[in-house]
Amino acid sequence: MSSEGKVKKIAPSAAKAACYFIEIDLPREDSVREEPPGSSELRAGGVIPYGLEVTLCSELTNALPREIIQELLGQMEFRRIRKGQQFIRQGDAAERFYLILQGSCTVRIEKESIPFTIAQLGPGDLVGEMAVFTGEKRGATVEADTDMELLSMSRDQFDVLSQKYPEFKRYLSEIVTHRLSTSKITAEKRIGKYLIMEKIGDGGSSIIYKGIHGILKLPVAIKMLKHEMAMDPDFIRIFSNEAKIIAQLNHPRIVRVYDIEELYRTVFIIMEYLEGASLRQILDNTKILPMAKIVDVLLQTCYGLEYAHKYGIIHQDINPRNIFLQPDGSVKIIDFGLACLTGSVDANFLFPGTIFYISPEQIKGDPVDERTDIYALGVTAYEMLTGTLPISGDDMRVLVNWHLNEEIPDTRPLFPDLPEEIHTLFRRSIRKDPGERFHNVSEVIALLEPLSEKLGVRMEPNFPTQQKMIGMLLLYQENQQLPLTKMIEEFSRKVSDAGGVLKITHFADQ
Repeated sequence: MSSEGKVKKIAPSAAKAACYFIEIDLPREDSVREEPPGSSELRAGGVIPYGLEVTLCSELTNALPREIIQELLGQMEFRRIRKGQQFIRQGDAAERFYLILQGSCTVRIEKESIPFTIAQLGPGDLVGEMAVFTGEKRGATVEADTDMELLSMSRDQFDVLSQKYPEFKRYLSEIVTHRLSTSKITAEKRIGKYLIMEKIGDGGSSIIYKGIHGILKLPVAIKMLKHEMAMDPDFIRIFSNEAKIIAQLNHPRIVRVYDIEELYRTVFIIMEYLEGASLRQILDNTKILPMAKIVDVLLQTCYGLEYAHKYGIIHQDINPRNIFLQPDGSVKIIDFGLACLTGSVDANFLFPGTIFYISPEQIKGDPVDERTDIYALGVTAYEMLTGTLPISGDDMRVLVNWHLNEEIPDTRPLFPDLPEEIHTLFRRSIRKDPGERFHNVSEVIALLEPLSEKLGVRMEPNFPTQQKMIGMLLLYQENQQLPLTKMIEEFSRKVSDAGGVLKITHFADQ
């Protein structure tokens, strides 16, 4: 059983920075200390009040202004938890959150009847705040490892306080995002209609999770902008721009975007989930690819770029990390985070793209067009053939100078049997002057398609369009048939407008 008390006094600690001295009123029967002199009179109810003194130091007290901390702590209740007690249970409604004063606890989640420990918390840590903040059910169970002393606040109190002090809500939002960023096996967390399953990737500005659609149970990839980046309006703009751009594109060689969610003061992009590996991972393991594979990857990438360029979208960051190969050999272009419209100049982002693949016009801050992607594709092709980049090192001045002034090394002495088409690709793509490059990706395709036929590589038109199917079972009472029939008819029209086909089978009455 937990014991309750009230916070009586809060003051900044004179001994420790960002810490607070807290005095708590406890019932006399709950105190282990001797009664102070002169306190023999009983208050109403016949219980003698008694005090507990605690010094609290935490990230919370360090992050928020004194005014907010004092009101927050002043509204919280004191509770004691016994060792072994589960004071938060997975699946329960979230009515309160806690701040640990003394003791420790373990946070566990259960997936498919298997428990996983995801955190151990101690003095100064918040517990249970995520579910209170998001309004969801508890995503984990919390058990006391030792006897614990806590402060707690109800959901209603939290709602009032967060309305009065937006800084408090922002702080909790950052905690939620940070925990999503750092937990390998996450507690059950929903992002809109989607359920996060596990973290599968971690980049400089974003994190990728595997998830599922909460109703359709279809796998998705969930890309979350890291909370430190979410504080930067420019990064928010770039990240949101990626989702809006890809959402316009519908091509089998470009990763599909299904949805965009803005939660916890950051942005989530819900995308097609891909099995396989990036070209970067493949090159790191195999170094040099067979010519047929090189041509196959280049052509598929070109088909995707040709489609994007037709809509005026320039990727700006074509490199092996952003070319993804699936188990069936199909290629997907990913990460349109730097994409822009043809002719754009981004004055706020000096060096978009990976420096080894960046075009001279990007370095100069000149307008970009489809020839910008062709340059990067040429450097990528060179790396696929040779296993190395045409320039190496980490001296930025040397790398920039090479892109602006140096010519690509001739590969024919090293590869005497190199097809002339590949030599032409290098010669006409990795040019410093965009006017000397291929004018568009269609010209690259026209160059490579005859070579692919010679090498026996199947071309894009031969890839069948894969049909997919979702099964649904609708159970209803006879008196519900009329409104449901109208809903199904409307749904069927929407499916047809989207290019799908809805087929319905009636079962005999049971």
